[in-house]
Order: sequence, then structure tokens, then C-alpha cells
Amino acid sequence: AYERLFRSDTIAIFFTDSLMPPLELKNFADKHETPIFCSNLSSTEIITHLRYFLARELADKVILHGVFMEVSSLGVMLTGESGLGKSELALELVTRGHRLIADDAPEFMRIAPDIIMGSCPPILLNFLEVRGLGVLNIRKMYGDSAIKFSKYLRLIIHLTSMNSLSKSEDRLSTPQLTKNVLGLEIPVIRVPVAAGRN
Repeated sequence: AYERLFRSDTIAIFFTDSLMPPLELKNFADKHETPIFCSNLSSTEIITHLRYFLARELADKVILHGVFMEVSSLGVMLTGESGLGKSELALELVTRGHRLIADDAPEFMRIAPDIIMGSCPPILLNFLEVRGLGVLNIRKMYGDSAIKFSKYLRLIIHLTSMNSLSKSEDRLSTPQLTKNVLGLEIPVIRVPVAAGRN
């Protein structure tokens, strides 16, 4: 039975409920360089933890250009052409009590059929680059409450130049636009902005 177990490319073995592996199994595991984990948790709890961990580690991932924030408890991605004021808008939102997740290159992963989770790469954590001001440490300036580590993506606000707005287009209209992110359609709202205005 041990030979069949290790012949099937077993990656790891878990013992739950405070059980300990028999010595013969340890010897087989050492021979095949297979780790054995022991826990006092029940098998149901271990499976739950493993599903949670593996769903995030093995999920499809993508990096999008923009600023990802928590605005009124909603995960909102600010996108648009360079120089339109995404970072300035993000800084203004932070000063009003909303929270920064990631600037410039947030990472998104699909962790469930209807959930896209966004987070910040470690190298960018706490920082926001604002044109004319440089790289700001938001945590040092506004405290821990101004930073959030991750959030579900629920809305994309795409900033467009006021000049690109056609005369027939109502700047207050909200057509039903979506963006496909990892196979999930996320609502998009286009907001025309003038240069230097947030």
C-alpha cells in the first residue's frame, strides 16, 4: 500500500486530529523525499485551509495599469491614459478617508467563478506616485487606515480626456460598458476630465 501511495507522485501527506505517522510511512516518505505534515486540526478544517490557500496560489493572475482603491467599501480601479490625473484623484480620495490598495500595477486574480481579487505587489506597497510631488508613502502620511492590502474588484472608472468627448455624447450619460478581466465582466464607467482637474 505504501509503494502504491508513493508511486502515484504524491506531493505531501497530511495527518490530522493529532495523529502521528507510523515509522514505516516516515521511512517511505524520506526515501521518496515527500513531506509529512501533522496537525491537531480536523481533516475538514485542513481541507478548508488548503482550498483557500491553493485557490489563491494557483489562480489565474493578471496585472493591469491603473490605481486600485477601496472607495466606500467598494473595490474600484481607476484607469485612463497617462497624464489624465489618476494618481492625483487617488490622493484626493485618500485625503477624504478612502483607502489605497495599489498604484500603477495592481495584481488581480480570479479566486472564484464570480470574484476577482486585487492586491498590491510587495515592492509597491504603501506608495503612490503623483506627478509633480514624486513618490509618496501613503502609510506614513495618512496612517495605517489609509492602506488596504486587497479587495474584490467591483467597478472600473475609466478617465477620458474632455477633448475626446464627441459633441453628440452626453458627458453625464452612463452607457452599459464592461471590461473582461480574467473571464469576468466588470462594469466600467467613463468619466471625462479636463487636464489638471480631479
